[in-house]
Amino acid sequence: MRLATLLVALAAMCGTAASGQALQQLRFVGTTSLSGRPANASGQGAGLEFRQGPEEEQGFLKNVTGRKSPARVPADHVPTAAGLQVSASSSGTGFAGLTHLDQRVAGSGAYLNTQFSSEPPDQCLAVGGGFVLEGVNSAFRVRSTSGAALTAVIPMNQFFGLAPGIIRSTPPVYGPFTSDPRCLFDAHTHRWFVTILVIGIDPGTGDFLPASSLLIAVSTTSNPAGTYNIFSIDTTNNTGTPEHAGCPCFGDQPLIGADQYGFYVTTNEFPITGPGFNGAQIYATSKAKLVAGSPGSVVHIAGPALAEDIAYSVQPATVPPGGAFATSNGGIEYFLSALDFTSTLDSRIAVWAMTNTISLDTTPNVVLQSAVLNSQVYGFPPAAQQKDGPLPLADVIGSVFGVKLGHQHLPLVESNDDRMQQTVYAAGLLWSSLSTAVKTANGPVRTGAAWFAVQPTWVGGQLGGSIRSQGYVSVNGNSVLFPAVGVSSIGKAVMGFTLIGPDFYPSAAYVTLGAGGAGDIKVVAAGVAPDDGLTGYPVVLGTNVGRWGDYSAAVADENGDIWFATEFIPNSPRTILANWGTFIARINP
Repeated sequence: MRLATLLVALAAMCGTAASGQALQQLRFVGTTSLSGRPANASGQGAGLEFRQGPEEEQGFLKNVTGRKSPARVPADHVPTAAGLQVSASSSGTGFAGLTHLDQRVAGSGAYLNTQFSSEPPDQCLAVGGGFVLEGVNSAFRVRSTSGAALTAVIPMNQFFGLAPGIIRSTPPVYGPFTSDPRCLFDAHTHRWFVTILVIGIDPGTGDFLPASSLLIAVSTTSNPAGTYNIFSIDTTNNTGTPEHAGCPCFGDQPLIGADQYGFYVTTNEFPITGPGFNGAQIYATSKAKLVAGSPGSVVHIAGPALAEDIAYSVQPATVPPGGAFATSNGGIEYFLSALDFTSTLDSRIAVWAMTNTISLDTTPNVVLQSAVLNSQVYGFPPAAQQKDGPLPLADVIGSVFGVKLGHQHLPLVESNDDRMQQTVYAAGLLWSSLSTAVKTANGPVRTGAAWFAVQPTWVGGQLGGSIRSQGYVSVNGNSVLFPAVGVSSIGKAVMGFTLIGPDFYPSAAYVTLGAGGAGDIKVVAAGVAPDDGLTGYPVVLGTNVGRWGDYSAAVADENGDIWFATEFIPNSPRTILANWGTFIARINP
């Protein structure tokens, strides 16, 4: 049975100077608003239910082919760590966030019933002024800090003024592909920023077109439920001298940060069709001009070199409310990145600095430097095993194919890779984390988290740095997925993540971090079942590894509390095709 037929049946059932930099113009697109009436959530529609991004982005996994397995990482040289204790006792509070069902039925008017059944969530979170803005892959919503919904769940395509993702007519009509949202509340300007990647789609066939962009929405007031100005950066990179290799391209997994003067986005560049990887792309523009609704120039640094290869996933730093910006050298934006170029193991990370960022307000003249630091060992993580439980989707697939699927087909859960995750600059240190293979003293190789607190240094205008603290977060026999570190202005740090394994259904959990290491793991929202989504079954995507993440999010508010949002399996209504949900937690460190 062809995949499309199956999905219809299922739906029916339910250190480099920036010498290579270039300038391009930021384009003003228009205005939009998050206000609106709640959508009618009745019915799921029929037709194509799932759209996958360009396959070329899988090239980022370099030497990984076939199925991932918990046993594919040998124990030799894998970092060892003490398994942390897990407790249900928590100092945090919180509430359930968006679910797959929320995302699937989001939309109003012409956008009602135009969403795909997307996995994974791709979590974004911004908190400030009594508001919480949460986004998942193709939808988001504004709440109060008490959890009250202040807007409907809005599709990304609707918010950004794009054509609907899919109109389920005969024949169907396809809209632009959007993915990988990021959001930020900038306490310095009291404005909200939302970004999304966009790839053009042929409306008749659903095929990818040779055009991509990065959209940036900036609120016009301190209310995230109000109006936004929208700007666009062309990321196709098939014009200019020279043209980027293999382009037209797109910018995968945009990462965002901000200092006193600039707003920064970095991407990993892949061809839209055909193999290739052009490394990290760094975009810098004036924050003040964005806030004023006046598009300025964008500095574009393409594929900066790092050690023996080109850099990837260069994470820009954010500064928490009340935190101090780095104002020497004409303003500094810091970044962190990992150096595992072969998807095995490494013991280096890189600190980056873009200086003279004040020039972004006038005539951009920035310089980018990097320094490689020796670190603890980290490496490419295995997929995570699950605790057995009910699998309604497996039962449906089994009935469609006339076979019985049971616990022997329990999907693994994707851990992705060991790229650097979100970065925070607070109290003079850069905090970040990444996923890693880890082995506890009496357990097998599983996925854990490695975290770092880096102090940048300057000698004669040259960037350097030292690692002030680092460590691992792991649970014996189980896994920790997609860590995100939030830090207050005085340097109190909390890491949020998904806890999963033979002993835990996918759950929302956290640890506190400090010079003494990580505290015990606290579960704030226990999962109630295994992940049972469409991407976890070979008949759908040819793999037994369900998509998860691709990232969590953590931020501090003006009171010094740390908020994080991550994926788990809630006791909530689901669609037939997926049962994931998110949880938003508030921790007083």
